[in-house]
Amino acid sequence: MTYVLTGNDKPIGGFGGFRAKVTSLDPRMRIVMTAVYAVVVVSLSSLWVLTAALGLSLWLLAFSGLPPRKTLKRMAMMDSFIIFMLLMLPFTIPGTPVFSLWGLEASWEGLRRAVEIALTANAVILAVMTLVGSMEPVTMGHALFALKTPERLVHLMMFTIRYIDVLREEYQRLRTSMKLRGFRPGTNWHTYRSYGFLVGMMLVRAIERSERILAAMKCRGFTGRILLLEDFRFSRSDLLFSLALSAALAALVWAEVSYAAS
Repeated sequence: MTYVLTGNDKPIGGFGGFRAKVTSLDPRMRIVMTAVYAVVVVSLSSLWVLTAALGLSLWLLAFSGLPPRKTLKRMAMMDSFIIFMLLMLPFTIPGTPVFSLWGLEASWEGLRRAVEIALTANAVILAVMTLVGSMEPVTMGHALFALKTPERLVHLMMFTIRYIDVLREEYQRLRTSMKLRGFRPGTNWHTYRSYGFLVGMMLVRAIERSERILAAMKCRGFTGRILLLEDFRFSRSDLLFSLALSAALAALVWAEVSYAAS
């Protein structure tokens, strides 16, 4: 099976990496800088510095070419998974009382920790969505392979991204067939058995589909290797962008160290 690298993510002209969209930069550099960015931001603890890190993530979003409203909406969906934990932290961490609610005292230390986690999570997730989430799955797989990521992990990631929607559609078809046969979920053993059969049928159909896909790939000459028909190129825009982002991260680290020493 041969994967062809499209030209959508190739460097374009502009004043370095600032006017050029982030999606036009070298995918390898974007992955590496995302990892560095995440490590730096997670190591921060000052609320003011974390706020600056979130501002840096918003700056990346502004130059990413992604729709801001849709991207921020997706980030808000991520916040919904941790909002309960953030609301509970002020009441579960002991410290200086700030206010009380229904007899429970909220501490300043817990409130600060909740804000710290929220700023860290949003800054990192927004940067990941901007730098890596805007890549095509095939481009990401090629970039990871070029960065010496184990080939089997790359294959696993690419096939997972490719067929997760296929499995979702298969699940929807099975659920529709259950409804047409009069199935109504409830709290009883019949419902539990029905869902067990649903999961089992999903596994059986997934195995059968994987065998058909593997046979089709072998018929097309797949040997377990990723063939790159075009090499990535590290351009002047990539260099300027990586230097600018590295300088911004260094400034965040310096501000964190200065705040801790004061």
